[in-house]
Amino acid sequence: MSIPPCPKCKSEYVYQDQSQLICPECGHEWNPAETSDEDHFTVKDANGTLLEAGDKVTVAKDLKVKGSSQIIKIGTKAVVRRIVEGKDHELDCKVAGVGEMMVTAKFVKKA
Repeated sequence: MSIPPCPKCKSEYVYQDQSQLICPECGHEWNPAETSDEDHFTVKDANGTLLEAGDKVTVAKDLKVKGSSQIIKIGTKAVVRRIVEGKDHELDCKVAGVGEMMVTAKFVKKA
């Protein structure tokens, strides 16, 4: 039987201890027989509300646009086009008056 890599850190050094699989690098333990939604990537806004692609959000804080002198003001509306895992900016949004850009989820609120 081949042991799958760790679902959290993708380490290949996973070992089995009775019915559990254990990753020595990140300490994650899981039962391969159980399926869970724990591994599904989720993003929450400033209020803790779960965000999905297609949601309408408003900016909760004035944001400077990197590489520009432009500022996105509080209350500016945006539409989440997709959610990206593994980056500093999780939301790929179309911001009203600015265009498309990546935004960090903790700076927006679901509208």
